[in-house]
Parts: sequence; structure tokens; C-alpha cells
Amino acid sequence: MDAKVLVTEKIADEGLDALKERGYEVIELLDAQPEEIKDAIKDADALIVRSATRVTPDLLDAAKDLKVIGRAGVTVDNIDIEAANERGIIVCNAPTSNIISAAEHTMALLLAAARNICPANASVHSGSWARHRFMGRELFNKTLAIFGLGRIGSLVAERARAFGMDLIAYDPYCSPERAEQLDVTLMDSVQDILPLADFITVHLPLTQDTYGMFGAAEYAAMKNGVILINPARGGIFEVDSLADFVAAGKIAAVGIDVFEEEPCTDSPLHCFENAILTPHISAVTKEAQVRAGVEIAEYIWAALEGSIVPTAITPSGIPPEVMDAVRPYVPAAKIAGRMVSSLVGIPEQVTVTLEGAISDADPAAIVAGVVNGILKYKEIGAVSLDNARLMAARHGMDIRAQADREAQGYESAIRVKADEVEVAFTLYGLDQHPRLISFNGYHTDIEPAPSALVFEYVDSPGRIGIIGTILGEAGVNITTMQIGTKPEEQCALVYMNVEGDVTAEVTEKLESAMEYKNIWQLSI
Repeated sequence: MDAKVLVTEKIADEGLDALKERGYEVIELLDAQPEEIKDAIKDADALIVRSATRVTPDLLDAAKDLKVIGRAGVTVDNIDIEAANERGIIVCNAPTSNIISAAEHTMALLLAAARNICPANASVHSGSWARHRFMGRELFNKTLAIFGLGRIGSLVAERARAFGMDLIAYDPYCSPERAEQLDVTLMDSVQDILPLADFITVHLPLTQDTYGMFGAAEYAAMKNGVILINPARGGIFEVDSLADFVAAGKIAAVGIDVFEEEPCTDSPLHCFENAILTPHISAVTKEAQVRAGVEIAEYIWAALEGSIVPTAITPSGIPPEVMDAVRPYVPAAKIAGRMVSSLVGIPEQVTVTLEGAISDADPAAIVAGVVNGILKYKEIGAVSLDNARLMAARHGMDIRAQADREAQGYESAIRVKADEVEVAFTLYGLDQHPRLISFNGYHTDIEPAPSALVFEYVDSPGRIGIIGTILGEAGVNITTMQIGTKPEEQCALVYMNVEGDVTAEVTEKLESAMEYKNIWQLSI
């Protein structure tokens, strides 16, 4: 019976189409009342929401078959995470879907505030031409303080650097290496930053520590004429005292996209023409909505198929800022797990090493990805951040994690040693595709395909031609190929991504045609 996916709010058609193409029954129930949703969720396997649907314990009690809840966006404030976890239901989101849109909106607010765009526009619309009223300021050579160098803060840093701004930041989770890569000077405390910044932007979650983080004392410590931007969360800026400092001219302008209570149609800032107020639209772009729909469809599919969901929100205690560093490597970890399992089955000893810039990150997600890859090949169970080590132990694996600041010249990498085999991966390109950089000590550089042949032999001329001839006669296509090297070795390694049926007869011909030290057939 096809799994049922209940969708209670509008998501991009591309996301719905992706689910339908995988054979799921998609039920759209838009603008429904809570009781209607409660009735429809009874036999649903998955639920997709945005921000309006309230996922309460009462609703979850009615969901007898529910396995996963997907939030097509970033925040999950409308979902009772604890109640879902208590019932064994995965909750996931699409945290990278709107980061470009949010970063661009930040820059829009920054520029609009610096150049008086909104009041100037209103003035011209009213029939005035008062150029003298709208003296602006440049971003060039000004100091921008960024609070939070996570996904969005990092993108803002890159864009602000292009404007020639000097960047300082406060983020206790950001490594010095990451800050150096962004060309940002990390500061030790909020108080150290405030007197230095010409512009301040915040990209922080709303927590007990960040609620009211900026109040009268902080505003007083800032430069005269500072401009403040908040596209993150309402409540980080204390609004009443902020209005006082705007009125006094201490704060030259503000750009606010979020409010403590929304919709917000009135506040102490509404009376100022130098307060640019937008209705929480930083993520509202066509591109972001499509990405959110497609991403959440992928994660729903992963959950229903029993795979690890990279954005699963669990009681693991890993801060989102820390997870951001390792999350892109989870697909590579899964491939590494499938690769070693294809070579040795379920190994007894597994060591997972985080190398380079991610060496200080929590390894839980990477470990879970590796275990998921190993057990997926054997079609055993579903793996999450919380049960990965338990699942490994149940299947006879002793799995360990370690760190190494060196990464073979790459910024970051993950290395998996399983019994007698070892593979390492890094990421490349804007889409951060996994790339195999080491296979049993041989240096490689190739993106693995689902099917591959790997040959290890004493290096001599003509070997590649023999392999190509035999595979060609068998109708096996070589899509990409990489020759690997190992320092001070006479052997060579050839990694071939292939398409077609590599039968036992084909491998026998390959083995008889030339002497190999090893030949491996991989399914990943």
C-alpha cells in the first residue's frame, strides 16, 4: 500500500511532484480547520506543514501511522518537538532553503537604511523633491558587526565583504578557522563589539540567552549614528528602549523584519520614517519556496524509506549552529558507509575521523550517516542521531569517532576505516557533492556513482586498454575513471564508475586477462 503524505499548507508544486513520482499518495488539505486535519491524519504516514498548522500532542494522538513531520521552512515553533519524539515521530525542516533569500534581504535592509530609500521613495510619491533631506552614507570602509556566523550570517559576511566593509563578529560556536576563511575578526564578548560597529546585524535563534540581548545598556554602548538590522527573530532587540534611542538620534536607523508578536501592526517604532519595517518577508521569494518544497520532499522520502534524515530535530542536544558545520557531510558519510559495507559486509571495527575545519564539530551526525550507510546496504533498520551507536552495537560494530586537524590539503574531510578498508571524502562545488579523495591509502579525486569497479595492480603499460576492451565487449560503459596513486608504491589503483551489468563472467575475464592484486565491485 502506498504511503500517504498529508499536506496542510501550500508548498511548491515541484515538491509535491517529487513525492508523487516516488509513488506516494499526496493529500492536500489546505485552509482546513483543526478537526479536519485531525480526522485526515489518522492514516497518514507523513505530514508536511509550514508555519500555520499547529502540531499539538492532541493532533499527534490521532496519528496512528505517522512516521515523520516535515516543516517546509526553517522554524519549527508550531510543532511540539518533545511530543513527537516521545511518539517516535521524526521532525525535520528545510534549514538551508531560504538562506540566500534571508541574506539578500539583510543587505536590502542595510542599504535601504543607509541610503534612506524608504522615506525618499515616500517623499517622491507625495510630490516632493527634497534631496537635501536624504543624505545617506556609504557601506565602503565601514565596520559591520555580525552577531551569529551560521548559515545566514556567513552569507551576509561574504556579501558585505564585496561592498568593502570591515567585518567583526560575535559567535561562540564559530571556529577561528571558519572566521578566518570568511575574513571576519571574532570578538570575545558583546561588550567588545558595541563601540566599534557602524552597522550591526543579528542572525541568532531566539533562546533564553538571546531574548532581550540588546537593551538600553547595549544601545548606550554603541557608536553614535549606528544602524541596526534584525532579520532573525523578534525579541532579540528590546523595542521600547530601541525607540527611545532612535528618537534621540543615537541610533540613526533600523531595519526590522521580525517582531515578537506577529502580525505586528503597531509598535513604538512605527512612527519613525527611519525605521524600515517589513512583514517577516526575508524568506518570501519564489526560489526559496521551491527549494523548501523540494528539500522537505527529499527528507520525507528519506524518513519513509528508513534512511537518516540530515535535518531531523531530536533531543540530541547538538546546537543548530554546530550541526550546520557537519550536516553537508552526512550524504558523504552515508556513501562511505555503503562503500565499506559493499567491500566487507558489516565490519567489526569502525573508526570515523573528522578532519580539518570540521574536526572540532560534534561527530554524532557523521557517525549516524556512516552507520546508516552500512545497515542500508544490508537493508537493516532505520538510523537516527540518537540510536546510531546502539544500532551499531546491535549488529556487532564497535564504532569510534576521532578528530584530526589535518585533511590532506583539503579544508575538511571525513575518513572511515572499517576493518581492513579505509575511504575518505570531501565536498566540492556549490552543491557540495561528495568526492572520494582516498581509497585504501591511494590518492583519488572522483565523485562516486551507484556502481563502480576498482582495480589494484602492479603498474605497467596497457592495463587500462585491457580493462576497457573487456568491459566494452560486455556492454558495460565506463562513465568516469580515476587512477589513484600511493607514495612509494609500485602499484596503481583504477576507480571506474560504470553503467551496465557486471556479471561474474565479466569479472572472471578481467581476472584471467591480467594479474591483479585486488579487484572490487562496489554498489553504493
